[in-house]
Amino acid sequence: MTTPSPSTALSPARRLAFDALKEIYRGGYADVVLHRLLAKAKLSPVDRAFATELVYGIVRRQRTLDALIDHLGKKPAHQQPPELRIILHLGFYQLRFLTQVPESAAVNTSVELTKTVSRAKLAGVVNGILRQYIRRRQTGTDPLILPSDRIAALGIQHSFPDWIVELWLDQLGEPETAALCEWFNRSPTLDLRVNLLKRSREELQQTFTDAGIAVKPLPHSPQALRLLQPAGAIQALPGYAEGWWTVQDASAQLVSTLVAPKPGELVIDACAAPGGKTTHLAELMGDQGLIWACDRTASRVKKIAQNVRRLQLNCIQTCTGDSTEITKFVGEGDRVVVDAPCSGLGTLHRHADARWRQTPESVQELADLQLRLLERTATWVKPTGSLVYATCTLHPTENEVVIERFLTAHPDWQIVPPRSDEPAAAFAMPQGWIRVWPHQADMDGFFMVRLNRQG
Repeated sequence: MTTPSPSTALSPARRLAFDALKEIYRGGYADVVLHRLLAKAKLSPVDRAFATELVYGIVRRQRTLDALIDHLGKKPAHQQPPELRIILHLGFYQLRFLTQVPESAAVNTSVELTKTVSRAKLAGVVNGILRQYIRRRQTGTDPLILPSDRIAALGIQHSFPDWIVELWLDQLGEPETAALCEWFNRSPTLDLRVNLLKRSREELQQTFTDAGIAVKPLPHSPQALRLLQPAGAIQALPGYAEGWWTVQDASAQLVSTLVAPKPGELVIDACAAPGGKTTHLAELMGDQGLIWACDRTASRVKKIAQNVRRLQLNCIQTCTGDSTEITKFVGEGDRVVVDAPCSGLGTLHRHADARWRQTPESVQELADLQLRLLERTATWVKPTGSLVYATCTLHPTENEVVIERFLTAHPDWQIVPPRSDEPAAAFAMPQGWIRVWPHQADMDGFFMVRLNRQG
């Protein structure tokens, strides 16, 4: 992140971050709120980057920041006036997680913000709490006091709900759970998928290099390039208007390679918006054949059409409707893909507030929906066809358990493991499904599995 000015004056980036957090803590979605406020604000690129870091970082780390208020304030965090809690979050986040911000700037700008947006007499409270944090750290004492319970300790240290920490501890053990949490607290990278109908990966890499933009190819996704520096406006990058590439995480690119469509086939994407996998399938088919891209709402289907036009693909048609109810595709699909709605526990770094919005109850509701989608879309597959189920979550209830429930109810179906030469094979489990752990693979968490009828 670009270093902000150390000025003690209240910067527009900090004020925008305060306004955004105020809306988010009242229930607004972090990405929606921040996008809207940045669109209206006249900020320099440095201030835009700083405001973005503050908002997303604080939303991710709010449990840790609340714990600091609990230990250093006279009242627990959730008994503090809402505006004061946000100001303390801003101050603590800069002190603890942004080492390039001078301590004096973090404290003084928080005090000035208090005078501007809250009661002036609370400025002394903010000053005292933040300076108490600095004094303790200067003596070698971590001001963050962790409980003895390992689940709660990891949850407070890395800022996750206990139920998510417990889930990963059961799957991974403590050291890897800590590593996974740390990975999810990083700012996300940006991966591109090269449209091989327009350019080779090597050609696009050279185009970016010539423009002074550093990128690198990724080993397990043959069309993936990762940007190695902040991108700025996506639309301004070389080749965007020409349809040479699209934004898609490397792990999501594995899904379409597992579908493995062939030119001339009929492919159905059941949950297609905004079209990343749909357009990837078309590219893999050489834009020959027919792809039906389905989604529930017209606005989301419109986004698919926009991406199709920009990438200049011709074999895709859209269908607006609920894929748990659509019957017109029965027995028609050579390949069917269900990238199911899920809790997103594999993409928590991209959606800063998702960890606080999901619950065990919402996960179970999603799993029931996912099974209904599988039940319906299985009827779309030709006797000789295949079905790929995928999610960007790391919760077994939405992944392995859904597949086991489906196979128990449909013993004529079976798992088809990836071949050794398929990109997803690097992440295959003994059961034949694929699971990508982000902290091990350095890309979004994903689950996917290929199914077909036996015989």
